[in-house]
Amino acid sequence: QVQLVESGGGLAQAGGSLRLSCAASGRTFSSYYVGWFRQAPGKERDFVAAISPEGSMTYDADAVKGRFTISRDNAKNTVYLQMNSLKPEDTAVYYCATKNSYLGLRNPGWYEYWGQGTQVTVSS
Repeated sequence: QVQLVESGGGLAQAGGSLRLSCAASGRTFSSYYVGWFRQAPGKERDFVAAISPEGSMTYDADAVKGRFTISRDNAKNTVYLQMNSLKPEDTAVYYCATKNSYLGLRNPGWYEYWGQGTQVTVSS
């Protein structure tokens, strides 16, 4: 069982930055892939980024490539999403989630545990 809590969301202006955190409970957190997803009102939950268990591999959606960076600190059981050059279209609820294999990394249906989400709003 893994419990996830996101934080760091809020209001930012276009071009600004925010850093999201995903804090996990459970001693096996370091064995999981962790993904960030986002969901805007009326839209599907979309893949944003993911990171391998040891943090050596990261995977980004084309929409955020070069702007967002995922990282993790397994000693703190925390995964981060640094979001720079924010755009109004980045406005969404952001969720972190975990899974124990590489398969289906970009598919939200393959993830086992989810946080409650944190709202990010970017004004133009």
